[in-house]
Amino acid sequence: MIVIKDNIAQVELQISSACQQAQRAANEVTLLAVSKTKPAEMILQAYDAGQRHFGESYVQEAVDKITRLQDKTDITWHFIGPIQANKTKLIAQHFSWVHSIDRAKVAKRLNAHRLAQDTPLNICLQVNISGEESKAGVSPTELPALLAEIADCQQLTIRGLMAIPEKNAPQASFMQMQALFTTLKKQYPSMDTLSMGMSADMQLAINAGATIVRIGSAIFGARR
Repeated sequence: MIVIKDNIAQVELQISSACQQAQRAANEVTLLAVSKTKPAEMILQAYDAGQRHFGESYVQEAVDKITRLQDKTDITWHFIGPIQANKTKLIAQHFSWVHSIDRAKVAKRLNAHRLAQDTPLNICLQVNISGEESKAGVSPTELPALLAEIADCQQLTIRGLMAIPEKNAPQASFMQMQALFTTLKKQYPSMDTLSMGMSADMQLAINAGATIVRIGSAIFGARR
């Protein structure tokens, strides 16, 4: 039996230890519980254990869960998966954060669908830092042009960068992300978020300044 409360406590200890080794405060890193493919009942268990940030990748599945849990108004929902252009309206209407923007077309559609009375959508641009053909993300060299193209989207707030380095990526890949982030946030003052690090590489990510780590199986068990 998966005891989600205990799993969250263990992950939080790992984050605290990683921060200590990196000489950072533990409250500098937010735990994003990746709940994709997991039922609402498991999210509720995590919620009861104090978890408030949840990450989803499949739009319709996520909307069903968000609707079911709409009374939990202090949950912050993050979309972290690939974005199809025909799903941007649902994403813009139901999420507070989107981590996986790598095309101006998608950003502009999200901007258009975000209602004027809503707070702007927090976004991170996904960087393909390892240059993997199988992964989404903009290349580091193309990143400044993409930022410039979407900077005037009034219903989006550019919060930072996201990356999924390749398996067993060296520390250098994470440090390259940190360097990109440090450079660009001088130009975009709203940038304060570096979303990278999962169960296997959380220490490397925190060493390189990650502010959000995305943890799924260590909390909810292996995905089917």
